[in-house]
Amino acid sequence: MGILVEAGLAPGARLLAYSDGDGRIVLRREVDALDDLLNGRPL
Repeated sequence: MGILVEAGLAPGARLLAYSDGDGRIVLRREVDALDDLLNGRPL
């Protein structure tokens, strides 16, 4: 929980988890990931 608070994530924020292609698991706020996808930017 401390890492999420340090990253500026509020309790209850929805997260998206995905593989970055090099074996790492990436966590992003769902809102930010959807905004990137809708605007043609890669995750």
